[in-house]
Amino acid sequence: MTGVETIARIRFEHFQNGKGIKRIARELGIARDTVRKVLRSGATSFSYKREVQPQRKLGPWVDVLRGILEAEAKLPRRERRSTIRLFEELRGRGYEGAHDSIHRFTKAWRLAQARTPAQAFIPLRFDPAEAYQFDWSHEGIELHGLPVTVKLAQMRLAYSRMPFVRAYFRESQEMVFDAHDKAFAFYGGVCRRGIYDNMKTAVETVFVGRAREYNQRFLQMCSHHLVEPVACTPASGWEKGQVENQVGTIRDVLFRPRPKVKTLSELNAWLADQCIAYARRARHPEFKDRTVFEVFEEEKASFMPYLGPFAGFAEKPMRATTTCLIAHDRNKYSVDARAAGRAVLVRAYAERIVVLLDGEVVADHPRSFKRDQIVYDPWHYLPVLMRKPGALRNGAPFKDWNLPAPLMSVWARLRHHIDGDRQFVKILGRVPEDGIAAVAQACSEALEAGIASGDVVMAILARKRQPPIPPSITTPDALKLKAEPVADCARYDNLRKNKGDARWNDTSSSRP
Repeated sequence: MTGVETIARIRFEHFQNGKGIKRIARELGIARDTVRKVLRSGATSFSYKREVQPQRKLGPWVDVLRGILEAEAKLPRRERRSTIRLFEELRGRGYEGAHDSIHRFTKAWRLAQARTPAQAFIPLRFDPAEAYQFDWSHEGIELHGLPVTVKLAQMRLAYSRMPFVRAYFRESQEMVFDAHDKAFAFYGGVCRRGIYDNMKTAVETVFVGRAREYNQRFLQMCSHHLVEPVACTPASGWEKGQVENQVGTIRDVLFRPRPKVKTLSELNAWLADQCIAYARRARHPEFKDRTVFEVFEEEKASFMPYLGPFAGFAEKPMRATTTCLIAHDRNKYSVDARAAGRAVLVRAYAERIVVLLDGEVVADHPRSFKRDQIVYDPWHYLPVLMRKPGALRNGAPFKDWNLPAPLMSVWARLRHHIDGDRQFVKILGRVPEDGIAAVAQACSEALEAGIASGDVVMAILARKRQPPIPPSITTPDALKLKAEPVADCARYDNLRKNKGDARWNDTSSSRP
C-alpha cells in the first residue's frame, strides 16, 4: 500500500519537475505500474482492503459462530462471552482452527452490527381532544409496612400531555373499564380516539396491518364513551411513545422511594393529587411558555362530554356449590341459599363481586384481592339456619358475626338454655320482614323487662306490627263542631265560686 507521502512525491516530481514515469520509478524505487496508477487516478491516497478472506478452518463453523453471536447480542454486554470463551466453545464442538480466526470474525461482525443504522421515526402531532394513550406498568409500594407490587393504569392526553395514574391489584379487564371511568371523570371529558397496545383485555386477534378483532366487552366500553380504539403495531411501543415515556417519568418522580400507604384508596387519592401537581410545574414540550396544566385547561373546551360510568364488569357463568359458595380469582364468596347448586352469573367489578340468579342479585360482596379467602355473608345462610338451628354455634359463616348489641346480649343469655339456639334463630327469622332495627329494638325492650326469651321478643314484634285501633264511633261531618270545646278545669272552679256567692247574697237579704 502506497503511503500519502509517496503519492505526494510522485505527483510533485511529475507535475512540477516534469519527470517521466520511468525516471520517478527508478529514483523512488517503486514499480512503474504504481507510479502510473497514481498519476492516472488523480487520487491523493489509497487504501487496500482484502476482498476475499480465506477461512479454510473457520469456514464450516461460520454459521454456528454467527448464531451464537446473534443470540448473545440480545444479552447485556457484561453477559456476553469473550472471543476466548467462544474459541473454547467451538473447540469443544470439534473446531480445529486458531483463536485468531474467531477473534477477527467476531470483531468484524460486532463492528458491522454497531454500524447498522438506527430506526428512523416521524414526529407526531395531535389536535386538542384528538387522542389519548393508555398503558400499564408495575410499581412497588409499601402497604401496611409490607412490600407489594401494584399495577398502574396510565393514561396521557396526546395534546396537552396531562397524565392520569391509578393503582390496582390486578390488570384484568374490569380494571381497564374502571381506569377509563376514573380517568374521564378526572379529565372532565373524553377524547375521540384511544391508542393502545395489543393487550389481551382489549384485542383478541391481530390481523395483517391495522386490522384487529377487539374484545366485545371492550368495544361496548368504547361505544359507551364514543371512543374509537386504535391498536399499535405489535412490538412497536414508539407508536404510543408519550405514555411509554410517562411510565419512566412517573416511576422516577413518584415511586422512588416507594410510597408508604395503608390502603389502595389512599394511594390513588395521593396519585391524583400528584398528577395535578406535576402538570402545574412541568413545562409543555411544544408550548414552552406554558405548563402542561395550562394547556390542559385550554384543551378541556374540545372534549366530548363524559356520559357517566360504564357498567364495567367481567361476567362468567358458574354453578354455586351446595355450601352456597362461588369461586373467583382464587377466593370464594357466599351466595343466597336459594342459589345453592344452581347456575349463576358472576360479575366481577373493580371493587365488588355481584352474583345473579335469573337476573336477581343473590350476592354483593366487597372484592378481596388476597388468595384462598372465603368471604361470608351470614344472612345468606338464614333459610338453612331456620331448618338447622344447631349450626349456629359452629357454623363457619356465623363466627365473629357482627350483630347489633341487643341481639348479641339476647344470644349470650339464650346460650345457657337447652333450646337457646332455636329461640335465637326464631328471632333472626324475623329480620327479613321486620328489619334489623326493629328486631334490635324488640330485644332491647325484652332486656329492659329482664326477660331474654324468643317468645317475648316475638310478642313485642307482633304487637308493633298491629295496626292502630280505629275509633269506635265515627262522627258525620255535618255533626262536627266548628269550635271544639277546650278541656279547662278552671271553669268548674268559677262555677262553684259563683254559686257560693249567690247563696251568700240570698242569706244576707233574708236577715231582719
